[in-house]
Order: sequence, then structure tokens, then C-alpha cells
Amino acid sequence: MGFKKTPPRFPASRGPLPPGGGTFCFGAARQQKIAMDQHYLSPLFDPRSIVLFSGEEGDTQGLAPHARALLAGFRAQAFDGVVTELNTKTTGTLGDLAQARADLAIIALQPEEILAALELAGRIKCKAALILSAGVGAQLAADMARTAQRHGVMLLGPNSQGFQRPSRHLNASTLGPIAAPGQLALVAQSGSLTASILDWARQNRVGFSSVVCVGPHSALEVADMLDFLAGDRNTQAILVYLEGISNARRFMSALRAAASSKPVVILKSGRKLAGNVAAQTHSGAIVGSDEVFDAALRRAGAVRVRSFVQLFSAAKCLASRYRPVGKRLAIVTNGGGPGVLAADWVSEIGLKLGVLSEENAKTLWSQLPANASLVDLIDVTEDAQPEHYRAALEAAMSDKDIDGALVIYSPKWGSDAEAIARVLVEARPRLSKPLVSCWMGDASVGTARTLLADAQIPTFRTPEAAVGAFSNIASFYQNQQLLRQTPPPLTQLAAPDAEGARLLIEGVLAERRQTLTEMESKALLAAFHIPVTPTNLARNPNEAMMIATQQGFPVALKIDSPDIAHKSDVGGVALNVMNATAVRDTYHDIMANVARARPDAHVNGITVQAMAKARRGRELYIGVVTDDPFGPVMAFGAGGTLVELMGGSAMELPPLNQFLAHRLIERARVSETLGEWRGAPAVNMQALEQVLLRVSEMVCELPQLREMDINPIIVDESGAVVVDARIVVGHAPGSVSMGGVRGQNYGHLAILPYPAHYQQVWPLRGGGEYTVRPIWPGDAEMLQEFTKRLSPESRYFRFVSSMAELPPGMLSRFTLIDYDREMALCAVIKQEKMGEAGQKEITERFIAVSRYITNPDQTSCEFSLVVDDAFAGQGLGTRMMRGIMEVARDKGLQEMMGLVLTHNGAMLKLMQSLGFSVKAYADDPDFRLVTHEL
Repeated sequence: MGFKKTPPRFPASRGPLPPGGGTFCFGAARQQKIAMDQHYLSPLFDPRSIVLFSGEEGDTQGLAPHARALLAGFRAQAFDGVVTELNTKTTGTLGDLAQARADLAIIALQPEEILAALELAGRIKCKAALILSAGVGAQLAADMARTAQRHGVMLLGPNSQGFQRPSRHLNASTLGPIAAPGQLALVAQSGSLTASILDWARQNRVGFSSVVCVGPHSALEVADMLDFLAGDRNTQAILVYLEGISNARRFMSALRAAASSKPVVILKSGRKLAGNVAAQTHSGAIVGSDEVFDAALRRAGAVRVRSFVQLFSAAKCLASRYRPVGKRLAIVTNGGGPGVLAADWVSEIGLKLGVLSEENAKTLWSQLPANASLVDLIDVTEDAQPEHYRAALEAAMSDKDIDGALVIYSPKWGSDAEAIARVLVEARPRLSKPLVSCWMGDASVGTARTLLADAQIPTFRTPEAAVGAFSNIASFYQNQQLLRQTPPPLTQLAAPDAEGARLLIEGVLAERRQTLTEMESKALLAAFHIPVTPTNLARNPNEAMMIATQQGFPVALKIDSPDIAHKSDVGGVALNVMNATAVRDTYHDIMANVARARPDAHVNGITVQAMAKARRGRELYIGVVTDDPFGPVMAFGAGGTLVELMGGSAMELPPLNQFLAHRLIERARVSETLGEWRGAPAVNMQALEQVLLRVSEMVCELPQLREMDINPIIVDESGAVVVDARIVVGHAPGSVSMGGVRGQNYGHLAILPYPAHYQQVWPLRGGGEYTVRPIWPGDAEMLQEFTKRLSPESRYFRFVSSMAELPPGMLSRFTLIDYDREMALCAVIKQEKMGEAGQKEITERFIAVSRYITNPDQTSCEFSLVVDDAFAGQGLGTRMMRGIMEVARDKGLQEMMGLVLTHNGAMLKLMQSLGFSVKAYADDPDFRLVTHEL
């Protein structure tokens, strides 16, 4: 839904804007008494006052079922704000209702009464509304969304079962008793599953900061919930249950923002089998929507679980507030069998067994029973007592080659399950690495499990479950590395002939074709400097013999037809043809084969190409498929005719950088054959990665691409060459952007590439030059140094506080940004300094930063500007503001706004010179509201 324009709020999910400094400084905080983390959904989730629309007072029989459930929850738990009950049949004027003005309206009525209540909520200036209902259709839901939009009301619902905010004692739901307070947030698209999780949580001592149930056709969606929870101070981790995604760009943007600051675990239903009988390429056949969803979550830095049970396991770990460090898990056990089961599962799910260093093992050996084993597992033997477990745990957690520990206890005669559990409880506050436990058995270990749970140490009944739980933590660590990859432009590579490629595609589409011939496909690849084998088209046997003789034998012959997707299936391929006579005969054979198998196919002729020279090269496959809703996805795996049968392909969302390309190769099963293998030397990995980067570049620059097979691409120690390719195109899809985008070619992507086209070089007054470019994650250290150089006055202008530097979470949010919803331009200069060895080093330094963040209305944005004190008065403020305004225009935004301290005269003067209007800010006389129509 849309939103009515509102004064700047500076949503907390994006954090306050970067610090101001120097002469020009614009800050996010209005004043200290106003919360700096005010989010646009605060009226919904943190209301100070509520109006209830639940039906006729005293008519309990006439109330809707969800109204009765809502009122029961309100009576059982006292909300710490003001609650007023209203009736849609209330008579009188709006003046009579002035006292009922509230932040949030909760509507629990029959469907035919909801619109009237929503209209009334809008007229009494409610900022948010929750509609508790079920079975409301799409048309009525759209009418509700339009009504809410007209009044500037943020709407959760219809078909929502509401939300709970335990710390506020607010149970605005039909989900049953309010959850216990805690650090976990739960967002779900299923009411029954939400209720089940809450019931489980009550029995397992798990608390929640927020519980939100988003139903079908709700105006606010899961992405909005993630946006709020990302900056919620009471939330340390987020659990999400998904059934569908309506806007991939919006979802990915919110998920990346949330996962950059706290763990996010997702369970998704509706998994589909891979394969599509209508696919025109191998890519379309082997890439299924479920695998694409996996790739999207990895790229967003989130963790996916596959079952309800695993979601609970993840909840246990996240409630313990462990921070991820790696995937090397040490196993401490008093039984060989359970330890081996755990070790097997470590290997099965892609973790690594953490092994003590030789020095630590030697030290620990003297503290354990004589028959203990430290070869792989830390087996403290059946005779182990609490002090033995304590020594083993301390050794494991202090070892630099170990990222976490699993402690397994099997009931033994003479051992004390509770005493050993207390060892873990006592150690827990001192540990910086994840600790999970497995107390096997039942009756004899019940009290011990309670001790562990009360100390927030995740405990499980089986070794496999415990290892799987640690895997969630390790996956978060690995995916965070992917999240922080912002692919820069391929500046070090030759520029592609993108315009020529587009003209080629337009020519194919003009002929009302979608499938490119092999010749056209290879021409498209060559436009992006992807090496291809020379290929010529022969229209008769004599041409084929002449071309083959010129290229040199042996050659490969392939049918050239836009109607045949898989040439081998119709006998349309012949390899290693050794002489001219064989070429003539093979030409006739292929044409006959195709005539029998596909008499309806239009045949252009037969292509002739020299056989690839590499004898020990690996046949690989690179593909592209367009997914709904995530857009283009790249796949990589084994090539040749068995590509679909072998499986083991890996997928990644573009754009890629070298790190992402390398990780994509590593995840494919065929990666095991790319090193020295069966006497063949290792392949040229750099050449393979460059091809993947070039394909990523193609996907980003050519939104007309629908499917693509590069199969096979032969890679050996000397390089890579494409032997065959097939490409399917279509008209460019509409943008999936959150808002209108002008001059933007990347609307088809779920993740925007680095916007290198905004980079410019400008002269500095007095000599020298500076570069203005978009910020990226690698700038975190420079931004921190920039912040530390600010004067006390600049810090006050920005933070209304004495904050001297940015906390890690805030620093990450300022540099790991989503270029679709926000932009930060930084001015950078190069300077020389002396290195430790006395040599000259060239370093970079921030001297100014301008930024905007899109408002919830998707038409306006809030800006910030900061100039280094040492560079004030050199025109940087003007240049940086004009630059950020131009980016906002390109995004289709219509208005830019901000708040400036009244006594910040230099900033107000700059704003007026740029055409901003300056007005009094009604909520606070210490600020001025500045606005500019873009």
C-alpha cells in the first residue's frame, strides 16, 4: 500500500542518518526527548493509545469470534497505554470524538462493517490500524487498502490474526495468551502455525519481543515487519514463516537490512520439485524455485530451515544470543557411539569437525582418565566426572581452531547428570563461542535439561539435532559473508559491446523469435568478451566440407534450428568428424535424423566448428533462468549431455563479484574435479571465475535474457572456451523496484548492482581533485575515521549527543546499503603517508557524505549532508547535495525533505541557495523543516 506523506521520522531499521560535521551538518534527532529510533511503524507496534472497534457494548453474542478472542486477551493482560472502545454506530460530530484520537485502531468486526470503522479511524487521525479478520477477499482488501492510504493510515490486515508485544503487555491478537518477554521476534503468514509456536515456547521457556501474524491480502507485508524489527532494540533475532512473496525486490531489501544487524531464520512452505517440462533450455529444467529461494536467502545473509522442528532448534540457539564465528564444531562426549553419530552428521551437513591443537591436546590429556581419546572427538570416557567435562570444555573453547562445542552426556552408572550440567551453566557466562548440549535419555536427565534451558544453553535429545542446531549458527556466519559482498563494476576488464548485444536481441524479437541460433548465441557471448569456439554455418554438404577443411580436423557438426532446444535428442550432433568425406556423409545423416524426429522444425543448416584442443579439460555448464519472483538466477555445474542427470548444480543471484563467483564454484559437486584430478592438472580457476563474472554482467545489462545454456564450456589449465550455447530472450520485464525508477536498467534484478555510473571526479579549490562515488561495505573503516575527526559541535548537530564514534551495528548499516531504497555518496581524496618501513603509501580519506533514504510513501525521501571541518567552504556541500538530488530524481522520487537545527545557519543558507523552502517545524521550534520538489 501507499502512505500519506509525513514529516521525517528516520526509521530505526535504517538507523539514524550518518553523522554530520564541519560547517554543514544535518542530524536525524529532533531533540533528546524525542526517540532517535522512531520508526514509521511505531504507531502500530508501540502505540501510546488505542481505539477498539469490536461491536456493540454488552452484546457478547453478536460479537465476531475474533472480537471475543481479542477482548479476552485485553482483559487478561493490562496494556500500559490508553484504550478506548468505539462503535461504528456512534452518533455525533467529529468534535465529539476528538478525545478518542489514538495512535492505533484495532478493528475486530464482521467484514461488512470493517470499511466504516476504518473510515472512522482515519477521520480521528489514527496513524495505524489492525484489522483482525478471516476470509476477506482480494477486492474488499484492496478497498480497505485504498481507504487507509487516503487517510495516511498504515494498515496491517485484513486476514491478520494480529500481533503481540510482550514488553508493552500488548496482546492485539487472536493467538491466545500473551507470550513471555524475550529477545526473539516471530513473523508468520499462518495463524495456526504461530499459535503452535507460542504453545511450544511456553513449555520451553522461550520468550518473544514481538509476534506478528500477517495474513493474505494484508496491506503491510512481511517485508514491512522485517524493516521494523531490524531496528527494534528489544529484538536480538528474528524467526520467519513464509508461504509466499509478492515483491522480491522489497523482500530482499528488507531481509538484507535485517540480517545485516541480527540473525534471521526462515522456514518456507510450498517447496516445489525442480524441473519444468516447458523449459526451453537445460537451465529451465534443472533450476527449481526452491533452489532459487535457497540462493536468495544465502545472498541476503539469512538462514533457512526445512522443518518445524528445525525452526524450534534455531529458536533455542538464537534465544541464547550466540554470535556466529565459523563451522568447526568440537564434540565432547562420554560415549563413543553418540560421539561418532554426531561426527557423522557434522560431515553429512557440510560442517567441519573441530580438533584440538597438538599443544592443547597434550595439556588436556593429563587432566582426563587414562583411557580418554583426543584423536578426533574429545572422548572423556564413561568414567568422566564433572571436573573432566570442565577441563575438556575449557580446552575446546580456548582453542583457536575450534568455533563452537557440542557437549554430549550419556547416562552412566555412577555419573551425575545434574552436576555435569552445572559445569556448562557455570561456564556459559565466560564463553564467547556457541555451546550446544545433548543430554541423552529421558527420566534420569530431566532435571539436568531444565538447568541447561534455564541458563539459555540449547539442549537436545539426539546428537544429530544438536549438530543441526549448531549448523544454523554456522550458516548464519557463512551467509553474512555473502551478504556483505557488493560487486563493484568490472572496471579492470574490457568494456562489453552492450549496445551491439541489445541490437542483436531486438533483431531476433523483431522476427517474432525467442530462441537464438547457436551462431547468434555465440555472437552475444562474444560481445561480452566470453571466449567461444569459431563457428560457421554451412547450408549444404559442400560448404560444410570447405569450412571443415579451412578450420582443420577433427570438427564437430551440429544442427542449427531455432525450434530444436536439445540437439542431441534428435540426432543433431556429431563429434570428432575426421575428414572431408565423413563431413559430407555426416551432414546428410544429421539432416535425415532431424527430418524424422522433428519434421516441423525450421532448419537453417549445420554449424561446423573445430573440436576443442584440450584433451584433459573439464566439461562444465553455466546457465541462467528467470525465476518468479526473484528474477534471473545463475547456475553452475557439470556439463555435457548428462547435465540434468548428474545434478549437483549450484545457484546464485546476480550480480557477482570474484568472491561470490568462487563460492558458487565451490558449492557445485563438480568442484571436486577442478583441482588435480586423475592425472590432469588443475584448471585455470581465474579464467572460469572471469567467465562467471562476464555472464553476471550479461544478466545485469540485458534484461531481455530469459534462459541461457553455456554447455559445454571446456576449462583446462590454460583457460576456458565455450563450445556450445543456447539463449532464449523476451521483451524486457517491468521493474520490480520498490518505487518508480527513471533511467534505470536493473528493474529485473532482485539485488541491485553497484551503481558505478554515479561516480564522478571533481576539482578541489586550491588544487587537487576528489572522487564522488556511491558508498560500499569496504568503506566502513574510512567512515569510522571520518566520524572520529568531527568536531564536538558537529557531533551535537548530528546526534544531539557526545557520540564520538559509530557502534559496529550502525557502521554496518551505513555502509551495507540497499541502493534501491537509499543512496549514500561519498567524496574521497587520495593522500600520501609514510608506511611502517618508511615507504610512501597512497591512502583514501572521506571528506564529505550525502545520503537519502526513501520514505514509506515511496515518493519522497529524507536527506543528510556532512562535510569534513577541514574542507568547509570549498563548495563540497553544494556539489554533494546536487549529486544526491540527481540520484533521487533518477529513482523517480518527487520530494526531498529534512530537519535542520534552527541555529545551524550555514546549513539553512545552503538549503535556500539550492532552492529548498524553509519552514517552521510545528513539533519542535529548535528545528526547521526544509523541503524541495524534485
